[in-house]
Amino acid sequence: MKNIQHLIGEMTLQEKIDQLTQLAAPFFKGAEDAGAITGPMMNMEIEDDNIRNAGSVLGASGARNIKSIQKKHLAENRLGIPLLFMSDVVHGYKTIFPIPLAIGCSWNLELAEDSARIAALESAVSGIHVTFAPMVDLVRDPRWGRVTETTGEDPLLNSLFAKAQVRGFQGEDVTNDVKRVAACVKHFAGYGAAEGGRDYNTVNMSDRQLHEFYLPAYKAALDQGCKMVMSSFNIIDGIPATANHPLMRGVLRDQWQFDGVVISDWGAVKELIAHGVAVDKGDAGLKAVLAGTDIEMMTDCYSSYLKEYVENGMLSETVIDEAVFRILKLKEELGLFENPYRGADEQLEKEIILSGQHRASARELAVESTVLLKNEQILPLDCTQKVALIGPYADNGNILGQWSWLGSKDDSVTMLQAIRSKSENEVSCIEGCSIQEKIENGFEDAQQAATQADVVIVAVGEDPLMSGEAGSRTNIKLPEPQLSLIKELKKIGKPIVTVLFNGRPLDLRGVIENSDAVVEAWFPGTEGGQAIADLIFGDENFSGKLSMSIPHSAGQIPVYYNHYSTGRPKGAPDAQERYVSQYLDSPNGPLFPFGYGLSYTSFQYGDVQLSTNVLTQDAELKITVPVKNTGAIAGKEVVQLYVQDVFGEVVRPVKELKEFQKVEFHSGEEKEVTFVLTEKDLRYYHSDMTYKSDPGEFIVYVGSNSLVDSGESFTLK
Repeated sequence: MKNIQHLIGEMTLQEKIDQLTQLAAPFFKGAEDAGAITGPMMNMEIEDDNIRNAGSVLGASGARNIKSIQKKHLAENRLGIPLLFMSDVVHGYKTIFPIPLAIGCSWNLELAEDSARIAALESAVSGIHVTFAPMVDLVRDPRWGRVTETTGEDPLLNSLFAKAQVRGFQGEDVTNDVKRVAACVKHFAGYGAAEGGRDYNTVNMSDRQLHEFYLPAYKAALDQGCKMVMSSFNIIDGIPATANHPLMRGVLRDQWQFDGVVISDWGAVKELIAHGVAVDKGDAGLKAVLAGTDIEMMTDCYSSYLKEYVENGMLSETVIDEAVFRILKLKEELGLFENPYRGADEQLEKEIILSGQHRASARELAVESTVLLKNEQILPLDCTQKVALIGPYADNGNILGQWSWLGSKDDSVTMLQAIRSKSENEVSCIEGCSIQEKIENGFEDAQQAATQADVVIVAVGEDPLMSGEAGSRTNIKLPEPQLSLIKELKKIGKPIVTVLFNGRPLDLRGVIENSDAVVEAWFPGTEGGQAIADLIFGDENFSGKLSMSIPHSAGQIPVYYNHYSTGRPKGAPDAQERYVSQYLDSPNGPLFPFGYGLSYTSFQYGDVQLSTNVLTQDAELKITVPVKNTGAIAGKEVVQLYVQDVFGEVVRPVKELKEFQKVEFHSGEEKEVTFVLTEKDLRYYHSDMTYKSDPGEFIVYVGSNSLVDSGESFTLK
């Protein structure tokens, strides 16, 4: 075991400061490729000495490549300090799973954990030590492109998925398990609330809202043992997160007692100048390191300027030592001083990556992540039906989504390949139009194919680059050529099944009314085509439920289920027709609510039974409800429990998800589903920021989505 304090004592001041610097792979000797570039390349004042003493590498991959970089580095680093290799393995390394938003729609924590375990395994044998995941930003605005990386709009659901993914990446003991990687939760904090849904933009919210809705998922990841935190690009209370002392030192270090590594996002330290809180790069570096940002990613504000600040007494070397200690401690925990190549293994790469077992897991998660939004008795299809498969995603392997990194569309199973493997008739396939442009004779060819078919499957959606980082949009409808294609096919009179490939909830006007069935596949990953075919032919049953509301239109945004009560709510008994909180041209609520998703079977909920109508401070409240599969086939139902705090010290949400269970039922089977609530589940942040519950009335709702409106009341004493 390395004596970290002794090692720090041997380091020069500049060597310590360079240890706080992260550079992309092309900077390093021995690199066999340029690595993954995930941000703009900055003009950096980096010398050879800075590179020799740098602490970590961004974006390198491949066991041979990483071993080569590490070997060259160790040969030149004076004290033999190994590099940390970090990358964005967000929803798969080479075997790509559905995007995180889709994973949230699975409501299956075990499959989510397993997907992270597989991503960690493929990453570890390829030489990676740290993944920049999970991304746990709560999002209520689908205009924001990075909604693709989150699991949705609910703090509880996001928190549970955060824990599941950290467990998957790190396992029980990442220190001794070279087949796991360290996790880095991001983006701390509140990034999902960027104004206007515009990436890198301002966040402005109350401290109470931040703590109640946005911070819980980060805390959950850290409670699970997450090793690292990445700061967000946005401001919090007027201060960019990367230099936000109250956030980083106050909340993260002091309140939560986090003693791991904090890293900036790409270039975020230098961006303090553009924010207007730093005069120059030196000032930016000083403010970031004082706030507790340990590693500066891809700018030189630390390496070029901090030494001068220490020497002139403006910065204590103790601050540098603390940051270096955290970084070296992580390297020691990962065993890099004893084995700097850790799990990198070229032979295992060949055996493990994209293995049949990993593909099967990706297929299973894609099945459970897909949401059936509409079905007018069209699905499931029969394999004897003659199918016309039409649209830009009919035979397109580019269904991985952004942040699929090393995933290849050539490894994906397309819809055409999967449907042809199941259909007993020849499947005609016509593109019809590209994602954003019409094709000459495309509509005519599509209509001709539809005329000769029994059923038309239209595969449409966004280009992967239309969402994800830097993928903000004000118009979240399908591109016009695709909407026109669906409209023209509707004229033929054949049943239309629309399958959507997208990275955000869309405005589905033009789709819903012109389709007999609508399948929300998101970007489903490497095995996406096969999973969709399994579902639409009935080999699998739909069980996905929305983890984010789908709006009627972008004009409603933000629209989310756990909104606050207003003084003039629409539909109140004494409400006047006009003078209530409403739109004149749209419903208030979403087109499809949080928790919504159809199945090929049906579920009947019985009466909710409470073990008591009075809950005391140290007791439990058991809630039971009988649920029966009243359909002809087996299915999984996500049984959801919501609570309303009827009267609070501050205004409370109309409903809050408190528990859920994903339960499998045979045809005709009835099960009693039981939940348990305690006083802790009823706490919230008051106006003085105390976190406690209030005595009074609460209502419990149990149902299949957040619109459930029949509940039972109890009193907290």
